[in-house]
Amino acid sequence: MRHWKLWLGLIISIFFLGIALYGLDLAHFWEALREANYWWLIPGILVYFITVWVRTWRWQSMLSHMARVPLRTLFPIVVIGYMGNNVYPARAGEVLRSYVLRRNCGIAMSASLATVVLERLFDGLVMLLFVAVTLPFAPLPPVFRSLVIGFSALFLCAFLGFVVLAARPQLMSRWYTMIVDRFAPGWLRPHIHGLFDRFIIGLQSLRSPRDMITILLTSTFIWLGETLKYWFVMHAFPFEVSFLVLMLMTAIVNLFTTIPSTPGYIGTFDAPGIATLTQFGVPHAIAAGYTLVLHVALWLPITLLGAWYMLRQSLTWRDLDRAAALQAQSTPNIETNDTVNSQKVLP
Repeated sequence: MRHWKLWLGLIISIFFLGIALYGLDLAHFWEALREANYWWLIPGILVYFITVWVRTWRWQSMLSHMARVPLRTLFPIVVIGYMGNNVYPARAGEVLRSYVLRRNCGIAMSASLATVVLERLFDGLVMLLFVAVTLPFAPLPPVFRSLVIGFSALFLCAFLGFVVLAARPQLMSRWYTMIVDRFAPGWLRPHIHGLFDRFIIGLQSLRSPRDMITILLTSTFIWLGETLKYWFVMHAFPFEVSFLVLMLMTAIVNLFTTIPSTPGYIGTFDAPGIATLTQFGVPHAIAAGYTLVLHVALWLPITLLGAWYMLRQSLTWRDLDRAAALQAQSTPNIETNDTVNSQKVLP
């Protein structure tokens, strides 16, 4: 059962692909692909990599409580992490990113993983903000209403929980210590406490309202930039919807990709993307062709660049396997040799 996550993701992807392909006119689909103007992918891909650079700056600011890491050092690590998400199940690329950061910069994985969790939390909040902003102009398809309500509750509860954890670390530590000391074996307790302490360090951005606003504004800029890529790719196909509809599509698609699936979010990206466009009058075959090309344009360039950075940093597939295993096993003792020096200045 070591690969149960892979099998679960495969089943879910097949299910969503069935939804995406149901009733698809293949002749018109291939015609849409043949007649697309693929030159529009170039500005879309350029905009996307600008947003990846902004993501790197956001991560740098979130790590600043632990170490000052140059952008030129972080950018390859971020790209390698996104490549890992695209080729490994269960978002193992997030763990790979923290693994490479620990290897290159000496920052504890549990602390940097906390910042990655915060990134995903703020991304989710921005997606919900996109839905709220676009609803008066681009009504939400009924099939997605329950999902958005569920995600809203999930992200808001998680955000409030992390804020409390960051604002009252000593109180939370006392409660946490009581639970760990009561139920965990004695030999394991120091490792668990160390993980908790380093995770709290990674949440320091939530203690400053200014930092939180900065992260939220940066996240909004990132996702507006990604929506701009959707807009550029749209011009390769014979249809037009408003930028607000593309914002709604961006939000729905990325909320759905939090559902477990195969690497690269096959199915969970495509089905909601096609459904959103058809809801606003785009023919099914054109919507399917556009969504497929958009998906490939989002997946392929950063995966290739991540593979190149991986080779340059002498990373092997064994490192990817180890990062995936760390995520699956959540082994505490891997952190025992990690150090976090908040005054550390990296070259």
